[in-house]
Amino acid sequence: MEQYEPDRLTPAQVAAMRRSLRNGRAAMTRRSLLRASAGGALAVGGLGALSGCGIPAAGKTAGGTSAEDHSAQEKTVNFSNWTEYIDVDDSGKHHPTLDTFRRRTGITVKYTEDINDNNEFFGKIKPQLAAGQATGRDLVVLTDWLAARLIRLGWVQKLDPSNLPHAYTNLSPQFRDPDWDPGRAYSYPWQGIPTVIAYNKKALDGIEVKSVSDLLDNPRLKGRVSFLSEMRDSIGMTLLDMGKDPAKFTGDDFDAVTARLQKAVDKGQIRRFTGNDYTSDLTKGDIAACVAWAGDVVQLKHDSPDVDFVIPDSGYMTSTDNMLVPNKARHKTNAERLIDFFYEPEQAAALAAYINYATPVDGVKPYLAKIDKDAANNPLIVPDKAMQAKSHSFRSLSQKEETAYEEKFAKLTGA
Repeated sequence: MEQYEPDRLTPAQVAAMRRSLRNGRAAMTRRSLLRASAGGALAVGGLGALSGCGIPAAGKTAGGTSAEDHSAQEKTVNFSNWTEYIDVDDSGKHHPTLDTFRRRTGITVKYTEDINDNNEFFGKIKPQLAAGQATGRDLVVLTDWLAARLIRLGWVQKLDPSNLPHAYTNLSPQFRDPDWDPGRAYSYPWQGIPTVIAYNKKALDGIEVKSVSDLLDNPRLKGRVSFLSEMRDSIGMTLLDMGKDPAKFTGDDFDAVTARLQKAVDKGQIRRFTGNDYTSDLTKGDIAACVAWAGDVVQLKHDSPDVDFVIPDSGYMTSTDNMLVPNKARHKTNAERLIDFFYEPEQAAALAAYINYATPVDGVKPYLAKIDKDAANNPLIVPDKAMQAKSHSFRSLSQKEETAYEEKFAKLTGA
């Protein structure tokens, strides 16, 4: 596993973080399209300070560092998640799925919405993990690239398959074998996050949009196209359009993509690179078509009949937010039981009905149809086999690659 080496962030990495805190995935809510980013500047500064303070690496074994498991004696699990990323009842005070879990198992979930941004949260837990100390959390939800980093560092624990019968059986094939966690030894997806092409039918006025090439090359769309400010989404979708596999691309492939996007920027084809603030422009028709997050599109389609989406023949990108058990977690078995609970199709359906992201659980559709037929028939929420076959993931990056690629992408976007 990778040795933790405290080092300062490069200017490109700081720019990427600020971009995310301002208007990227950090600015997305999981339900309402509004994410508070208060304290973002402090988070960036805090992380930079932490990364230069010489924290020693934790001692590691394969599978991370365990602690004595108190699950049998202490019927609790401490669960940290993103804001507005779980079902809530009409009072806004209770989470029905967690209440069901407590009634069934006797385990109380101490649920905390304290993740607003991957980098910010990493800054919170890094000192303890690097020093081989407990974080006070038994289960956390992190986006795939950060989950990969924690696995490489040996800061999360290998999961016990005997506690995960539903998860092992019901995990959708498209999420089973990421390159950063083959066979899902350390993680299970909480939700999938597809990246698609969205458009405003009225604004297009008969213009056909079926591919990234249409966005980049159709002169009738000049100045009315936007791409995402998240590197993996915009680069990945363009790689696919150019016939390249985002799971296997080379440095030359990356440069070819940035050159193609730069050409579109220079000629005014791309209006701007955005976080989820494209949503208002798309609804109004100021943006005719764009690279978009499916979670936004589901909600926009509900509110605006002009908004729709297309999956390019070349495919689409999918990232994941993932459940992991940090080193020294006090209630590992309880955390594994909670992971497995959310892989029961009935519970996964209740979750999907509320948050409208792509469920990673097979067998959800009939249960979801009882709650919301439209959601059950929406391939952005319940991908069918044809949709699953078009899904692609961005490959893991080394620290050197990430620094170089972020610098190039920051130059492209003007960040």
